Amino acid sequence: MRDMDEVWEFVSKLELSPEHEKLARRTLVRLYRVVYDLPLIAFYQEEDQELDKVLQIFIRMNSGGTILSYSDMLLSVAVAQWDELDAREEIHSLVDNLNKIGNGFSFSKDLVLKAGLMLSDIRSVGFKVDNFNTENMDVLEAKWDDVKRALMLTVELISGFGFNRDNLRAHNAILPIAYYLYLKNPGEGYLTSSKFRQDRRIIREWLIRSLLKSGVWSSGVDTLLTALRQVIRENGGNEFPFPRICDEMTRRGRSLTFDEEEIEGLADMNGSRLAFALLSLIFPFVDLQNSQFHIDHIFPASRFTPNRLRSAGVPEDKINDFIQRRNGLANFQLLQGIQNIEKSAKMPAEWLKEAYPTLEDRKHYLDSHLLGEVPESIAEFDKFYYARRERLKARITKLLGRQPASVRAAD
Repeated sequence: MRDMDEVWEFVSKLELSPEHEKLARRTLVRLYRVVYDLPLIAFYQEEDQELDKVLQIFIRMNSGGTILSYSDMLLSVAVAQWDELDAREEIHSLVDNLNKIGNGFSFSKDLVLKAGLMLSDIRSVGFKVDNFNTENMDVLEAKWDDVKRALMLTVELISGFGFNRDNLRAHNAILPIAYYLYLKNPGEGYLTSSKFRQDRRIIREWLIRSLLKSGVWSSGVDTLLTALRQVIRENGGNEFPFPRICDEMTRRGRSLTFDEEEIEGLADMNGSRLAFALLSLIFPFVDLQNSQFHIDHIFPASRFTPNRLRSAGVPEDKINDFIQRRNGLANFQLLQGIQNIEKSAKMPAEWLKEAYPTLEDRKHYLDSHLLGEVPESIAEFDKFYYARRERLKARITKLLGRQPASVRAAD
């Protein structure tokens, strides 16, 4: 209705009672004025036809309804362009299968979409709708089976390193590994064959270093991934190119060598998700692939209550310090799940005597785990803690305070 005459004509045809007709006219007049006369709606006409902007606008406008993330929209774009496969079903199924591996992970469709871009050699791995055009999606669909295979192998590999949803803090860190395995295509034997033992060790060291180094995966990730992909591609998939990757990361301000301040921070790590990764690097003899290991408190956490510490003879002025240090790196060790359950809340000296009855076996365990002298009483915890911290710091300095061992060997 473009004028009021049309409004009156419409109302008159309804044959309403006088009271209802009056209400109808009043209501429709108000509606007419809102639509045509009152300047109630502010708008801006977007002239740019870039689809990425369209998606961003849609997400903002839709924020009051059912929430859709940017990756939801990108997934919809991909779904619309696959011809043979159901992209939505394939991607969601792969996410579910990845997250069931080992002790479980928390990967999302975002990671799978980015992995698809990276492994398919699409020019940019950025989350931009332009990267999900018809040409690129045709490439991804054609390579999808190989992409799936490489991602599954990668997650099985890092699960064998002892990682899971609780200690893998940067999901993007697995993508260079996935791309390398995509090119190499070594098969399932890669996980256990002695032929690939050195390659697995190098990958493990690179992954742990990159997770421990602050800031590596926090910003500029797309640019970094694209650069690392090029390095790996130029290497040809013969072996994981640790030296060249380290050089490229250093060139981009993400050196994997740790300075003294960073090493101090690692030695003082307290209750961090990174503790498992660091301990597994410090103690490489721990067989994470064939056994499930837990982070164990050497001195049981349950003993660190004010009352129990006072009863054990800890001075009042040290109680808070003891409690703060209970989740410190120097009070952590990696124990097989069964051992950890058996140890339970036992004091370390008591447990060591039971688990390793002979003096020789006990000394070997103490030395290999850098425990030193383990006191009978928790009252001497501070002495034990600081002594072991220094031993751990020395080991961390040797491992991380200079170029990676494989880089030095290559030089």
